[in-house]
Amino acid sequence: MSYSKNLEQQIIEIARGIFAKEGKELINISKRIGKHFFEAIGILSKCKGRVIVTGVGKSGLAGRKIASTFSSTGTPAFFIHPTEALHGEIGLVRKNDVGLILSKSGESEEVINVALLMKNFGIPVISITSSPHSQIAKISDVCLEVKVNGEVCPYNLSPTTSTTASLVMGDALAIVLLKLKNITKEELARIHPAGTIGKKLMYLVKDLMLTGSYVPIVKTDVRMEKVILEMTSKRGITSVVDKRNKVVGVITDGDLRRALKGNKNIFEFKASDIMTKNPKIISPDEYVESAIKKMEENRITALIVTDKKNTPIGIIHLHDIMQRGVI
Repeated sequence: MSYSKNLEQQIIEIARGIFAKEGKELINISKRIGKHFFEAIGILSKCKGRVIVTGVGKSGLAGRKIASTFSSTGTPAFFIHPTEALHGEIGLVRKNDVGLILSKSGESEEVINVALLMKNFGIPVISITSSPHSQIAKISDVCLEVKVNGEVCPYNLSPTTSTTASLVMGDALAIVLLKLKNITKEELARIHPAGTIGKKLMYLVKDLMLTGSYVPIVKTDVRMEKVILEMTSKRGITSVVDKRNKVVGVITDGDLRRALKGNKNIFEFKASDIMTKNPKIISPDEYVESAIKKMEENRITALIVTDKKNTPIGIIHLHDIMQRGVI
């Protein structure tokens, strides 16, 4: 479907307006966060069981995502649908659990019944709702209010901004708990063994780097013929080492292009003439995640791997990382 320039701009402005309105509402809610949030964190941090999340409709969908976020950040949680809970699944609740109820109105009958059952089980209940004076709020041990001035839906009917607010409140709870529990990157990797998060934190540089004859190395006084041969046969980059075999520089395609500008005969140069000094290197014992971050920050595609003596022992290339499905 093609749009006129005017219509295209209108659509873009509508989308930007939605982001702006929802963002403004989130900022307003953040300013109201206080002792109730602290109390909720206190309950959740002492939980020795699971966080049982429930909600109906859009709140239920938000609840599913929040339960997933909790579990993936080190706080065991699962979602139960209110109807299923009232037909047997409430039996999954244990005395060490905590209930987390989502309800925009706070008056949904199914959710109220589940909250009452949770209270009968003797577990604390936290609610996330737009109605701090609702039945759900009154039943709850702690109520986290996420009231918004209006939905971005033009008729102010479809839950949009309010659902976003609930999701962000869930994120806030999950991440604060992650920090309080001092969940490490290694622990997150164990939780995400099959995903890109886990792979970035599961692999060390030494697991993916090329070694031996694949490591590009030239001396500082080597002429450009040999430099270019080394680069073209080994990933388009080479390390440059001094007489003690310590890395003092690297030469990349970019260095070659810069050397060619204004110089007709590049073969008159030596490696030390065009190399980039103080190159970006990495240890074999660092996580692949660190290698990816360093490449992204410096807009490069490969890193020379060095030992504790700054001697080149390997090379890790973005292509090798991608082949393993890490990114």
